[in-house]
Amino acid sequence: MSRSDATPDPYADPIAFGQRMQIRRQSRGISRPVLAGLLGKSPSWVKQVEGGQIQVPKLPTILRIAELLRVRDLSDLTGDEGAHVDLFIGPGHPRLAAVKAAIDAFPLTADRAAPSALHLRHRLDRAWTARHEAPNHRQVVGELLPDLIRDAQLAARQADTAPARRAAQSILSEVYSLSQFFVAYQPDSALLWRVAERSMVAAQDSEDPRAIGIAAWLAAQAHRDSGAFDAADAVTMEALRYLEPLLPDADDGVLSVAGALQFEAGYTAARRAQTGSAWGWWDRAEKTAKKLPADHYDMITSFSQAIMGAHAVTVAVELHQGGESVRQAAKADEKVIKSRPRRARHRIEEARAYQLDGQPDTALATLDKAFEAAPETIQYNGYARRIVLEETEARFPERRRRASELAVKLGLLAA
Repeated sequence: MSRSDATPDPYADPIAFGQRMQIRRQSRGISRPVLAGLLGKSPSWVKQVEGGQIQVPKLPTILRIAELLRVRDLSDLTGDEGAHVDLFIGPGHPRLAAVKAAIDAFPLTADRAAPSALHLRHRLDRAWTARHEAPNHRQVVGELLPDLIRDAQLAARQADTAPARRAAQSILSEVYSLSQFFVAYQPDSALLWRVAERSMVAAQDSEDPRAIGIAAWLAAQAHRDSGAFDAADAVTMEALRYLEPLLPDADDGVLSVAGALQFEAGYTAARRAQTGSAWGWWDRAEKTAKKLPADHYDMITSFSQAIMGAHAVTVAVELHQGGESVRQAAKADEKVIKSRPRRARHRIEEARAYQLDGQPDTALATLDKAFEAAPETIQYNGYARRIVLEETEARFPERRRRASELAVKLGLLAA
């Protein structure tokens, strides 16, 4: 066989930026018109970039393309092996190894009795409280999780009646859910999926509707954040079909997780640039929230009447509706969000809104407030990292300085 008849080696020559962009876009199932709309460009501009007819965009545009296509390492898009910047994964937390060891261990024998379900419930509630109240919430939760995981696993193994087993599995599922919050956006995606799957298995064994809904809610997020929108929708819709018959008589806990799932459907629709569907699901979630007491705040999902304003900002931002996202940010009152990390997340969404609306200085000021609320939230948030990196290249010296100072705090630049 002649050399010309051989299958081309895709790695023999460097792949141009435009080709990499096209491969990523097609693998995500995003059309040129949709990507163009989200970037504020024309479809012909996207086609010309992909075809190499026009030069590689500047860094701010590259970063936005990377965000939309969920490119985790910037070098995968640029081809520059010297530009390894992981946009959507934060640093490995010092407690990650200990948490991973506890998750991976399955001892078959034990020389002690498992704690009671009530004891585990109190510890788990304290862990959730710590997650919401501590600015260094990953550190605090990372210290509590290893023993909590081991004891919950032990309780599930030693349960000797059907009701006890179901109760133990419900707690174990929730412990894995807390673990997923800790593991998320850290450099061990296999561990994240292992935790998500174990949470769902334990939830199903528990036959507890709230546990099943929470496990599905977190699994949908994991799928969506990896770019698997169809899988995210499948999990969300199946969970909602399961919960729907229970809602007329549901308590606040089950109602909250149903509302959280409704918003997840809207969030995924917004990521798909499906405007009508996104706002339609937000409306359904808001109606569910209004059925809850005014002061209700779900400890796991944060679902509440108070959170719907923040959710509206997220939908508008994901749809790249700059003006609408700023209007929603002005309406939302982040002070009523009881959780530090959730307040910080809302500040990050506000910052995205301001940047979309052409207010980068306000965006940076808002990210500073997110850092004050919960440093370990913003350090692991890919959107915040992208905005900061982009503004370190700003034309204005004062903005570059502010962005660089924040980049140092986030560990993106050396001091």
